[in-house]
Amino acid sequence: MPTKAPSRPLWRTARTAGAALLAIWALAACGVPDTGPTADGAPAGGARTADAAHWLRVYFVAPNGSWPAARPAPVGAGPQQVLDELLAGPTRDERARGLVSALPAGTHRVRAEPTAPGTVDLYLPWLVSELDRAAVNQLVCTAAAAPGVPGGKRPADVVVHVHESGLSGGPWPVMCDETGAAAPVGAPRGTR
Repeated sequence: MPTKAPSRPLWRTARTAGAALLAIWALAACGVPDTGPTADGAPAGGARTADAAHWLRVYFVAPNGSWPAARPAPVGAGPQQVLDELLAGPTRDERARGLVSALPAGTHRVRAEPTAPGTVDLYLPWLVSELDRAAVNQLVCTAAAAPGVPGGKRPADVVVHVHESGLSGGPWPVMCDETGAAAPVGAPRGTR
């Protein structure tokens, strides 16, 4: 004798009951605890980590402004090595991502040396007034983010003393902010 299929009302009842059980389970298992908010510690900071010493941060120009490119750092790398990488220009892969350099074309020697905790001296073969602002940002921010700067400061806290070619007098002290822009030391934050 053939079995009889369940009647339509029984099928709807089972379906409704299943949906109700699923909704109850979802509400019970949603993961919202019955306690209020709890403190989980301090927010993340921007301090240098030990791993940061294994990378060079070279600043190039992207469609939206300065952009750092990370490259492996040779053992003992310092400000001079990262400036040499900057002068070599973006790699093929970096160019494919839209990164370019605003530095003047040609072979130029820029010297960079750490001089004190949180300080780098940058010796340029040009006058700053001859450079595009984006080029100045590249130079200052690359020097500030270089490994081997004594003092372990964040790049935004490193002072870069810019020595211009052919000018007498003292260097121009500048810093690089979190957006990759260079500004004179003492400029109010947010106006750089």
